[in-house]
Amino acid sequence: MAQSAPLLRIGTRGSPLALVQANTVRSMLARANGADEAAFEIVVIKTTGDAIQDRPLSEVGGKGLFTKEIEEALLSGRIDLAVHSAKDMPTISQPGLLLAACLEREDPRDAFISLKAKSLADLPQGAHLGTASLRRQAIVMAARPDLKVTPLRGNVETRLRKLESGEVDATLLAMAGLNRLGLSQHATRAMSVEEFLPAVAQGAIGIETRGDDNRTRQMVARINHTATFIAVACERAFLAALDGSCKTPLAGHATLSGDTLHFRGLIARPDGKGAHDVTGNGHIRDAVRIGDDAGRALKKIAGPGFFD
Repeated sequence: MAQSAPLLRIGTRGSPLALVQANTVRSMLARANGADEAAFEIVVIKTTGDAIQDRPLSEVGGKGLFTKEIEEALLSGRIDLAVHSAKDMPTISQPGLLLAACLEREDPRDAFISLKAKSLADLPQGAHLGTASLRRQAIVMAARPDLKVTPLRGNVETRLRKLESGEVDATLLAMAGLNRLGLSQHATRAMSVEEFLPAVAQGAIGIETRGDDNRTRQMVARINHTATFIAVACERAFLAALDGSCKTPLAGHATLSGDTLHFRGLIARPDGKGAHDVTGNGHIRDAVRIGDDAGRALKKIAGPGFFD
């Protein structure tokens, strides 16, 4: 008997974390749409970001390298939706694509991980901290200019192995990824949002579809977490206003309290020697405007040349 065509084809990267996220979306879609999980096919797509492991992504094109091939598969019709870590999504979607939904946000905080110290402050003078994130580098260097920050690439498990083998004395990873992989025991200390402002959309899973694919959009809408979607829209508007890319250390985090949205954004120099932050508050219906206003305000405060 011929196998029936899948109800939807879900595109994803092939890392352990990406597959956990894609399978979570598949389970939720099946429940919400009264279908069997087997009706949703997971299609693994290798991205340029996965292939390049020997240098920081900021040197070769930024975070869009984790989504480019998946978005191409979506535009060509090879897949019906894409599951991304929302923080990896380009600032502006490719024409014809849109962020259709977000799952409820996981813990947005960064985890400090070390076998030699209980916190960033406790690291010995001149210790090596490994990270591929310019945001994490800038915040670390502002707090501990004596530390040596070195690039550390690879998936979560790879980076933990490199830490355990002594390549670096400490690293920083997203709590969300550790939690989803069942590896939260590796976190030496969760850094508060106040002391270590997260990346835009950190902890959120984004679901991308074609703009004209109403059937898929309707099915995906049933699993959208409205509060997360609103917060991510605010944060991404902040990123867009700053023309944010991997080459600029910036952070932004929105939280909702009833109908009120609170936002804080930060821009910094990679060496940690200059930083500016801004806050914004308002009604949740103005989420995009609040993020956009915050980005424009920071651009003005920083002045020309700050991002050079």
